[in-house]
Amino acid sequence: MKPFPILVFLLFIQVTFGQIQNKVDFIRAEIHILPEPYEKSIKGEVNYEFEVLQNVDSVFLDAINMDFSSVLLDGKPVKYANTGRAIIINKKFKKEREYILSLNYNTSPKQTVYFSRWEYPDSLLVKNSTKGLRRDIAGVQRGIDNRLLGALNREKGQIWTQGQGKYTSHWLPSLDDMNDKIEFDLSITFDSLYQVVSNGKLLEKEDLGNVSTWRFDMQKPMSSYLVAFGIGNYLKQTIQSSSGIPIELYYEPQDSLKVEPTYRYTKLIFDFLEEEIGIPYPWENYKQIPVHDFLYAGMENTGATIFSNTFMVDSIAFIDKNYVNVNAHELAHQWFGNLVTEQSGEHHWLHEGFATFYAYLAEKEIFGEDYYYWKLYETASSLYNFSKDGNGEALTNPNAGSLTFYEKGAWALVMLREQIGKEAFKQGIKEYLQKNAYQNVTISDFMKEMSKASGQNLCDFEKAWLYDSTFPMDVAENFLFKHNRSLEAYFTLKKAKEAANDSTMQKLIKQYWNVTNSDNFKRQVLLDYANDIQDEELFHLVKGEGVRVRQALALIIPKVSDILQPIFESILMDKSYVTQEAVLYQLWSDFPEKRSEYLNKTSNVIGLPNKNVRMLWLALALATPDYRNESKRNFYEELSGYTHPQYHFEVRLLAFRYLKNLGAFSDEVLKNLVNACNHYVWYFKKSSRKFLKEFLKGEGNIDRLKSIYAQLDKQEKEYLDKTLSK
Repeated sequence: MKPFPILVFLLFIQVTFGQIQNKVDFIRAEIHILPEPYEKSIKGEVNYEFEVLQNVDSVFLDAINMDFSSVLLDGKPVKYANTGRAIIINKKFKKEREYILSLNYNTSPKQTVYFSRWEYPDSLLVKNSTKGLRRDIAGVQRGIDNRLLGALNREKGQIWTQGQGKYTSHWLPSLDDMNDKIEFDLSITFDSLYQVVSNGKLLEKEDLGNVSTWRFDMQKPMSSYLVAFGIGNYLKQTIQSSSGIPIELYYEPQDSLKVEPTYRYTKLIFDFLEEEIGIPYPWENYKQIPVHDFLYAGMENTGATIFSNTFMVDSIAFIDKNYVNVNAHELAHQWFGNLVTEQSGEHHWLHEGFATFYAYLAEKEIFGEDYYYWKLYETASSLYNFSKDGNGEALTNPNAGSLTFYEKGAWALVMLREQIGKEAFKQGIKEYLQKNAYQNVTISDFMKEMSKASGQNLCDFEKAWLYDSTFPMDVAENFLFKHNRSLEAYFTLKKAKEAANDSTMQKLIKQYWNVTNSDNFKRQVLLDYANDIQDEELFHLVKGEGVRVRQALALIIPKVSDILQPIFESILMDKSYVTQEAVLYQLWSDFPEKRSEYLNKTSNVIGLPNKNVRMLWLALALATPDYRNESKRNFYEELSGYTHPQYHFEVRLLAFRYLKNLGAFSDEVLKNLVNACNHYVWYFKKSSRKFLKEFLKGEGNIDRLKSIYAQLDKQEKEYLDKTLSK
């Protein structure tokens, strides 16, 4: 049946989310989608079961820029209006009746579904593992079908979703309001060579020739922003929690050696959270899926966390950037956010503050109390510095930033547990989750249970920690002073410094240095007071200390003296890529006569997932006169090649920065820079646009951009037209 003309929508504009929530109960959604990666589109079918609680004249679903080929109510065509933002079904729906709404649709989502690394097959090389031969596949765009293209792209191509906060309606007709909880069962048809992952239990994978259909079943309801899927060339390891929950750990084949350090402590975290929270894990299974160019660190989709593949690290990178905190944070959300969900943004603390708090407790279990309390001190310092200039935010402010919801929220729970005691706190958490399971909650719902469990009036706590915009640093420091010996020593040293002069400060530091064995204490002392210590004393203090302490020296010393040169040379190859990057640059800068020696020593180091050490090495090798001149072209091609869209945006950003500093933007790099100006990750896009604007100020550079104009795609041309017109 033809849809209503758009003007008809005006007759039904009175329909509101409140009416849907209060008068219509959407119970279950049976979904089947076919992603088309090269067209960046979704073909879908969805059947919604809903019950009418009160008589209504229409119902609607959020549906962003979708085309509907079929709209059926109980199997029969029904009139509808498609506004571009919603689909409205006009009919007198009777109280206490159940209906089935069936939709067939097609959409090309501008956000929420991300088709990563499908558009550059000509940049890939396929390697024959038995003969060691390489075959250039640039010809795939000249007639090879999508099936072969998919096979050749399999190492790179991914599709994944990010639906928080109200974005799932960009690919699935749904209800964006978090207060609507529905059981979503998803089936996905895609190329059989790939792995498909979604919420719930995989019931079956039905092979249909070159394609397969994966069918997933959810047994409990959830908000639509938590519906997710990921598609890629994945392998997996499956472990099991002590309570018997399957935990699926996904990875790409090239990251097989990074599986252990990346997912290290996963079972411990899972078991710890179940025990600490006191409520069994509420879903059928748990999956973790790393994806390329993810917008954030991770996202707690129900039973299926998607996270950035920059957390896929080796054991050396683990010390500087590991997945442990994100792992614990997203898992804690399965209770706080997914099992119980906020009613509105005023209650966002119930998601992020709780996930942050429990992640800190998990890290305490893994890395020890000293690590835990120093992390709390770092966050307290950030919160205090943020709030002391009048920028503080209340936890009940729906527009507060991440620092408030995450870190101040975690601190509020630390202090609440301190006030009422661990047993009452745990009992209150348990009652809160049990009474509100699979429902929406407010802060008052939580505080009611905590007051009941503790027998305390918590109004003063709420005023100080939830409603006040300031951060009580004095209260936080007293708590830390009381609970941690190394922080007690640190605060005592800070106070002593106020009365010390330059001649006595070094003696004070030497006196306090070994009061505690805490690397965290020594690291912070160096970061704060290294400039008050003579180089000879620094040398003796740091000699024999651990990697994190030596790293602090590398990060804080602005210029390496002859006295410190030996110790810097000794830590150049410390098992920390952050240390290696900092020390290589300092030694290269401060001792020109030994540049070749330092470069030779680090020539095979790649570094963190953003290739931090390798990228610096290439830039320094290019900037060093007479260093391997015969290879300089290769060095430049490697460095400039990292700007290509097939690489992670963090790699590209670092490459752009070094090439800008070298003044070495080739035409190919410029094409990649213009491409980056339209990237969906906002801060990468912002940085790239800044690079381009600065480049345009150079003499003749506008003409250079015009010379590559014909090689750009439509979107890139549109951005360049807009930029040049300014």
